Amino acid sequence: MSRLPFLIVLVLVFAFTAAAGADQRTDPREQAMSDSLDLWREGRFEQLYDSLSHRNGMTRERFVHTMKDAGIKPACCFNKLNNFRLISEKWTTAKVFARLGMEGSPGVDDSQSREFTLDHEEGRWKMRLTDIKALAAQSGHRKKKR
Repeated sequence: MSRLPFLIVLVLVFAFTAAAGADQRTDPREQAMSDSLDLWREGRFEQLYDSLSHRNGMTRERFVHTMKDAGIKPACCFNKLNNFRLISEKWTTAKVFARLGMEGSPGVDDSQSREFTLDHEEGRWKMRLTDIKALAAQSGHRKKKR
C-alpha cells in the first residue's frame, strides 16, 4: 500500500513535465514558425502581424480581415509542424522546409509541404507575411460570406 502514493506522485510528475515542454523546439527557427502558427490558430491576428517580417505591403487591418476570412488554419499540437529542416542560412535569412498540418471547414484536413523563408530581425527569427498569406489563401478554403 505504501507504493501507491509514490506511484501517483511519479505519474503526476511525468505528466506535468511532458505537458510543460510539449511544444518547445530546439531550433530557434523552428520555434519561430511554431509560435507564429500558434498565434494564427488562436486567432490572435494582431500579434501575428507584429511577429512577421516584410509587412510593408499590407496594413494590420487588412491582414486581420484576410486572416479572419481564411477558411483554413494550422492544425493543433504534433500535426502542426513536422519534417522541419534547414536548407540554407545566411546571416539574416534562412530557407527552411517543413510540412504544416492544416484544418479547414468540416471534412477538410490538409497539409502543406514547402519551403519557407525566415528573417532574423530584432534579435529573433520571423516568418514572412507572404508565406502566411499564401497559406491562408489556398484556393477552395475560404469562409462562406454570410
